[in-house]
Amino acid sequence: MNFDSLKSKTVSELYNLLESLKKEQLSQRIQMRLGTEGFKSHKMKEVRRDLARIKTKLMQMKLGKGG
Repeated sequence: MNFDSLKSKTVSELYNLLESLKKEQLSQRIQMRLGTEGFKSHKMKEVRRDLARIKTKLMQMKLGKGG
């Protein structure tokens, strides 16, 4: 996910996406702790960065910086 794809989303869509990514992050952490065979560590980094992008966009919208 890139920042440009977030520009067209509404606040409610961003919050829904944020919740689903938090669930995915929890799932990734559990897989890491259990040592699951199909665990991909790079996915944790991607999810963490996607969460940061969404939070940044929400803050910009809150402050009125459309961006």
